[in-house]
Amino acid sequence: MDLLPLFHNLKGRRCVMVGGGSVALRKIRPLIEVGAAIDIIAPNINAAITALATKHALNLHQRKFNNDDLKGAALVIAATDDKQLNKQVSEQAQQLNIPVNVVDQPELCSVVFPSIVDRSPVQIAISSSGTAPVLARMLRTRLESLIPAGYGQLAQLAGKFRQQVKEKITDANSRKHFGKIFFQGIFQN
Repeated sequence: MDLLPLFHNLKGRRCVMVGGGSVALRKIRPLIEVGAAIDIIAPNINAAITALATKHALNLHQRKFNNDDLKGAALVIAATDDKQLNKQVSEQAQQLNIPVNVVDQPELCSVVFPSIVDRSPVQIAISSSGTAPVLARMLRTRLESLIPAGYGQLAQLAGKFRQQVKEKITDANSRKHFGKIFFQGIFQN
């Protein structure tokens, strides 16, 4: 295994996007979905990002990047077509121990964006460690066709009763057995 898959809670946390084009737009959308506080820094910001900024209260900084822009960030993404700038952003983020993703330059990343099957709250992340993103997207498409959207609702329902089950079935192994029987019954029908 090359990378450890993690799910990062970014709700209300500051994320810095360096870049204002179509690639940045692709990376901004999932950050909006998870409720991140997003700062976008670029001399040129496209109209679609500007529209999202208005709708979702994103912070636009229409100027060149400087290293101080990263202070206090929980995540940094470099999505520019300037390889030298991307390298500068990556090096600065890593010096500050901030997770950084540099689009299409996996060698500069400390984190990569996976392809995601979203059946919230159930999520499946698929990654090729940045080596074959098209393959990861193809796998995602296959899994999406196999996993009904209703599984998210099932997980929410299970979550509503989780504490009650813990109170009634105090032994962890017995609780695990109960969960297996419950969900196997659903999957078999």
